[in-house]
Amino acid sequence: MSIKKIDFESKTAKVVRSIAAFFVVVLAIFWYVFFSATFHPNKKSYVLVDADDTPDSVIAKVKKVGKPSSMASFKWLMKHMGYKVHTGRYKISKGDGTYLLYHHLATGHQSPAEFSLNNIRTKKDLAKSISDQLMMKESKIESMLNDPDFCARYGYTPETIIAMFIPNTYEFYWDIKPNAFFKRMKSECDKFWLDDNRTGKAKEIGYTPVQVMTIASIVEEETNNNDEKPMVAGLYINRLHSGMKLQADPTIRFALQDFTIRRVGGSQLMVQSPYNTYKHEGLPPGPIRIPSIEGIDAVLNYAHHDYLYMCAKEDFSGTHNFAKTWDEHEANAKRYQKALTERKISL
Repeated sequence: MSIKKIDFESKTAKVVRSIAAFFVVVLAIFWYVFFSATFHPNKKSYVLVDADDTPDSVIAKVKKVGKPSSMASFKWLMKHMGYKVHTGRYKISKGDGTYLLYHHLATGHQSPAEFSLNNIRTKKDLAKSISDQLMMKESKIESMLNDPDFCARYGYTPETIIAMFIPNTYEFYWDIKPNAFFKRMKSECDKFWLDDNRTGKAKEIGYTPVQVMTIASIVEEETNNNDEKPMVAGLYINRLHSGMKLQADPTIRFALQDFTIRRVGGSQLMVQSPYNTYKHEGLPPGPIRIPSIEGIDAVLNYAHHDYLYMCAKEDFSGTHNFAKTWDEHEANAKRYQKALTERKISL
């Protein structure tokens, strides 16, 4: 082999190595710019992209939530890769790279949101809870809940529609449409009543699921003690069976839409409302809140007893003394009033 040939091969090898090294450097830079850790939130965070967002507003949200070491590469991808806004909830974890987040945003690959229902009294409260957790306007949801035709699609009225919502935690995509949301909640409600034969139990005690929810809503307002709820449920069912008016203070608070009232009496008992169970016999038109699952099951498995009256216990335990007669009830009430006086508590 000649010296010239050896020199040529040596030069060729050097060129190949140089080109290979160049590409390695380019790839390293590419990986560093687009795939290395860029975002450093203190905890797993989410970018919420609304229908009225633009690429620029999405960039601003990413910067605020993601705490990036640099936004240069992310902005470059948004500008040169043809980004189109997709609404949704997008996760940013510590150590995520630029391209991963961009890809999720550009393809609409969002993370599900946990939607929780608890401690809801009114349809306005429900609409606000939905709006706070999902991409829906409170006013639109409240309007739907008050629309007789809309409620009828699901077998309810504006007075009973709240009974379709079972308190639990559900997974939704944040940008779910209202109709799809309501359809899912109806499905969850139907499943709940099929579980543990709740529909059968309701039939056995002589009530529909909506009526059970209505009784449970009153029980829920009367006591926070889960062990006592079957006793309270039994008391109100006794009143219904005997033809006695429910005379439930929580229904007066609901009628007045004033839940700060601690002691019901006087002119409040005369309020003109179908929810006034001191004036009207039977159940009110619908639930006065979304009851807990424990409250619902307390009605389905209510305690069988002869009590018709109850009064808060004088030990302020949050539970009640139960009575079969008015005289027994009066004695319980006097003990409670005495305890209030001794503690200088006014209602």
